[in-house]
Amino acid sequence: MRELIEYIANWVVDDPEAVRVEERQRNDRVVIHLEAGPQDMGRLIGREGRTANAMRTLLKVAANMRDRTASLEIR
Repeated sequence: MRELIEYIANWVVDDPEAVRVEERQRNDRVVIHLEAGPQDMGRLIGREGRTANAMRTLLKVAANMRDRTASLEIR
């Protein structure tokens, strides 16, 4: 699931070198932390949060296929 978010984020941002993705286990949930350069945060979030919501939806589908729950936090 980490790889999915990293792949999408690298295509969205202008500076893929600044993208950092961490996967952490929190109780029974997987939490993906996504960071990027300050100039790319607007691109990751998108207008009215559409890009961020699309990434969260894809992450939930991927987690559901593995019988898990997951969430995405953009810092």
